[in-house]
Amino acid sequence: MRIFKALPAFIAGSLLSLSAFGQTTATTTTVTRSSSLPPVGLAITETVQVNLTNTASASSSGTAASCTGSVAFYNAAGTIIGTATNFTLASGQISSIKLAYASAGAAGQRAVVRPVITATGTQPSTVPCSLQYPLESYDTATGVTHSFEAGAGPSVPQGGFGR
Repeated sequence: MRIFKALPAFIAGSLLSLSAFGQTTATTTTVTRSSSLPPVGLAITETVQVNLTNTASASSSGTAASCTGSVAFYNAAGTIIGTATNFTLASGQISSIKLAYASAGAAGQRAVVRPVITATGTQPSTVPCSLQYPLESYDTATGVTHSFEAGAGPSVPQGGFGR
């Protein structure tokens, strides 16, 4: 008889234990993707500029588009020039990040620099982000464009950038 009285308590305890095993915790991982633009020559009177644009729209569930990351410029030796510049862009926003020859730390009449765009996000994520980033060089005094290079963004897998 005692077994029959203890049986309901044993079954209830077993069910509670099993339901704890079925629960999972959502984990997020920070994901970064970098894109290196081609090296560009920079003369003493020039500035190089990356124009970042987030072309993503809000998701169908209403999550606002947002891109976060940084832009860094590297010299011919592969060393970062100064520090990277951070950006956060909502849908349709543009941010221009530039480097003038005077800030490149170069000697002589010309320097070669390479911009690197790094996009940062989390996985899983439902935040839409789609970066475009053309590169241009122009005369610092007059603003006349000397060169232009089109660029599309680094992507982060499903649920992040490039959606």
